[in-house]
Amino acid sequence: MPFKYYIIYKPFQVLTRFGKEEGKASLADYFDVPSDVYPVGRLDYDSEGLLILTNDKSLNHRLLDPKFSHEREYWVQVDGAVNAEAIQQLKQGVKIAIDGKPYQTRRCQAAIFEEEPPVPERNPPIRFRKLIPAPWIRLTLGEGKNRQVRKMTAAVGFPTLRLIRYRIARITVEGLEPGQMREMDRKEIFDLLF
Repeated sequence: MPFKYYIIYKPFQVLTRFGKEEGKASLADYFDVPSDVYPVGRLDYDSEGLLILTNDKSLNHRLLDPKFSHEREYWVQVDGAVNAEAIQQLKQGVKIAIDGKPYQTRRCQAAIFEEEPPVPERNPPIRFRKLIPAPWIRLTLGEGKNRQVRKMTAAVGFPTLRLIRYRIARITVEGLEPGQMREMDRKEIFDLLF
């Protein structure tokens, strides 16, 4: 069986797996791939954006083993007028809880978008409150703990409203809409990832 590689834009409120769960959409509702293909890593049900699907276990190992660090860029819409102090705290690393234990996040890149990034409409949209801004920030991490981005923005006082994984290494969701997929060959995907 040949190796298959796909990049997808996982829609909001879709499980990062092909199996069913009562009342929730899964990848199987959007993507038709061979039965041995599975997602590498995960995105929360309420997060959206870039996921890689493959049946190549070596790629899975290279992407998930912490010793092969690679960048993941997230576009995050937050609740409230995020300020330079909060951005600086994110860059330095903040204390969050992972599995009930305190964890200090590693240094990362963080910046406020000057203008709203070009993102697809979300259904349903975030709740809109006229008097409270909902700016976007860009966070680039070299690690990926469970719900880490959401915990980080909450730790600096600006809860996440919308979270999109835009990039893994040099692969982006550019040109894909939620629910769309692009097949890649081995050379193309490995050149962009490693």
